[in-house]
Amino acid sequence: MSGTLLIKNKIKKFNKEIKVTGDKSLSIRWVLLASQATGKSRAHNLLMSEDVLAAIDSIKKLGIKVKIYKNYCEIFGNGINGFNFKKNLTIDAKNSGTLGRLILGLLIRSPIKIKLVGDKSLSERDFSRVTKPLQKFGAKFYYKKKNKLPLSILGSNSTKGINYLESRGSAQCKSSVMLAALNSTGTTSIKARKSRNHTELLFKYLKIDIKVKKTKKYDFIDIKQPKKIPSFNYQIPGDISSSAFFIALTTLTDESKLLIKNVNINSSRTGIIKILKKMGAKILLKNQKNYRGERISDIFIKSSKNLKAINCSSELNSSAIDEFLIIFLIAAKAKGVSYFKDIAELNQKESPRLDWGSKILNMMGVRTELTKDSIKIYGQPNLEIKKMITIKNYLKDHRIFMMSTIAALTCGGKWKIYDMDSINTSFPTFLTIIKKINKK
Repeated sequence: MSGTLLIKNKIKKFNKEIKVTGDKSLSIRWVLLASQATGKSRAHNLLMSEDVLAAIDSIKKLGIKVKIYKNYCEIFGNGINGFNFKKNLTIDAKNSGTLGRLILGLLIRSPIKIKLVGDKSLSERDFSRVTKPLQKFGAKFYYKKKNKLPLSILGSNSTKGINYLESRGSAQCKSSVMLAALNSTGTTSIKARKSRNHTELLFKYLKIDIKVKKTKKYDFIDIKQPKKIPSFNYQIPGDISSSAFFIALTTLTDESKLLIKNVNINSSRTGIIKILKKMGAKILLKNQKNYRGERISDIFIKSSKNLKAINCSSELNSSAIDEFLIIFLIAAKAKGVSYFKDIAELNQKESPRLDWGSKILNMMGVRTELTKDSIKIYGQPNLEIKKMITIKNYLKDHRIFMMSTIAALTCGGKWKIYDMDSINTSFPTFLTIIKKINKK
């Protein structure tokens, strides 16, 4: 057993200031793009979670030199397609869908087969979503079990740009194709349903030839292969997905205030703020600034007693896809019936999160109505749990662990939450920050 968290008491009121760890999406993208740059790149506040360390280990196996210091990390890139492809190489993406899918985009010119593996959870996820478009570049894929890990990729030495429709709103699939475009002659054209745009912003900052035309539902992206990518330094801002748990904690704890410093508030990621504000949460963005194309801000939150239900617009889904579990918890304490639709994508995550969100609320005594792509939550503003709740066998999904922890601290009851080490994939300091907030 990998550690069990017992929570018997609700959190006491607080007024604190915190910093959360570096943005996971940006951390993994920095590692992969720095490996394609020419020369030494340096990142401060790089998230040192299992997902990011797996990305670092992957590029090291591909011949890229990496140095990790106390406060920063250095990567010595060998240029585009500058990997050293060794025989019998296995890349382990562990639990990271971002790493697993994105690194395949960088391997489309591998002259030998490279094996990609992952943990039990990642091995259940559909990889055809990236292998199908990458095949159009000329890469070949070999499976033991169709469309699932483990798989092997064999690249092509004559990759040409493709046309690609990304219809699900997956930043991972879009970014994998964008990284493949770095290794392909001509132009790669992507029509992508709205999703987070960190890769586009990094490409623009690195002066890669990229054109983006935005419409209401889709972005049209054209990328031309660059001759080289310059080395670059990056100060990774705080992660909005990690901040979400503390936004919820403060919102649901009486007479409390919290300031979270220096968080990435990229508009493709701030669905949680828009949704919770519509529900009556008191959230204020302070000291906003632009950094390398990303919006950075301090987030100030006050507790809110008068939360109201929401009929959530599907247009907000892609910008809140990783935060819905914690949004469901807020809805459980809101007045009225909240409705979230077109969210089947939640069941394609580290665990079937839509199903699990409903299951945990039911355990708490909250009524839900669940379909394969929607949920209705019948809120109870005066919800107080008196019983024992046990959370286990959830595929070690870090967000289920953290959502359950926040539920325990704000709704009462006695909670036994298994697999405490699940947080190491994305937010190893989560419980340390909880203790800091709870300390008088």
